[in-house]
Amino acid sequence: MKILITGSNGFIAKNLIAELRNRGYEDLLLCNRSTSRCELEGYIEACDFLIHLAGVNRPASEMEYDTGNAGFTEEIVKLLESKQKRVPVIYSSTLLNTRHKAYGESKRKAEKILQEYARQAGAPLYIFRLPNVFGKWCRPNYNSFVATFCYNAAHDLKIEVHDPDVRVTLVYIDDVVHEFLSCLERKQCDGEEYPQIPEGCDTTVGEVAARILAFKKGRDSLEIPGIGDALGKKLYSTYLSYLEPEEFSYKLKMNQDERGSFTEFLHLNDLGQISVNVAKPGIVKGNHWHNTKVEKFLVVSGKALIKFRHMVTGEMAEYMVSGNCLEMVDIPVGYTHSIANIGEEDLVTIMWANEMFDPEKPDTYYEEV
Repeated sequence: MKILITGSNGFIAKNLIAELRNRGYEDLLLCNRSTSRCELEGYIEACDFLIHLAGVNRPASEMEYDTGNAGFTEEIVKLLESKQKRVPVIYSSTLLNTRHKAYGESKRKAEKILQEYARQAGAPLYIFRLPNVFGKWCRPNYNSFVATFCYNAAHDLKIEVHDPDVRVTLVYIDDVVHEFLSCLERKQCDGEEYPQIPEGCDTTVGEVAARILAFKKGRDSLEIPGIGDALGKKLYSTYLSYLEPEEFSYKLKMNQDERGSFTEFLHLNDLGQISVNVAKPGIVKGNHWHNTKVEKFLVVSGKALIKFRHMVTGEMAEYMVSGNCLEMVDIPVGYTHSIANIGEEDLVTIMWANEMFDPEKPDTYYEEV
């Protein structure tokens, strides 16, 4: 299938093209501002499906809305008609927005042009009236406030929020692409359709700004706040995509002594913390127990002997574990426990605790196993 994509250098198109190639679509006809009229005619002649994403949304004058949106759509339709092409069309339109009335009107005009073509040619037409779309590869300071907020936070620039209470509907780029491809891969379709993006989320500009700023602070607190819901997860993924390559890594505080080291690397809000523990050969760590705190130990390198003793019955248990065969060991309450490096190399253990360490309430009582 030959798929013609207009606006191929745009945010939505970049993500769509990447996913099309992920799915094995290689015959893509990419149209952008550098495409000549002759090339466009050839693409129209060859295409089996049209995904029309080209448009103008930040013109120098309002007249360019009409020429860039409705005018270019009309040009495409005339080429389709002149070549007697009957191809399915996906069109990326917009929800009406009174703050950009001319833009909305130009997109509605383009819709009508495509509707007339679809009726005359008997071609399927899918019109997506999209709200605010966000995600990776979106240009900041252009047409997505989410992209601007993420870019500014990632580059230590101020996020300016004029009215934090303004309500917005956000949709994630992957969800948009998924719905596009659902239309593309559908075996049968008749007439016009106005598909919805089912994963949209209603929020406020202030809430989005607060979440993004919290992501930035998370490197210091070791937390990843606010990703328990779908919007938070997608906003965090988007924020990370705006980091510069040299900013991907960050230092952690290592608590070191002659025995080895202990380093917290992730705090999980209400789900506790994850740390990495390094013990030198012959070193025994632990020898304590908890009333409420539980842990999980995963040895990823070296050899360890983990011992337990029940604080009431005295019942003993032990586990020999190593990085050669990964095995999770639960640390229940009421058992004093220890972990000993019985190998000849450093013992590296990933440790999870169901609560973050509180020096005021450590819930840790030292007792030899």
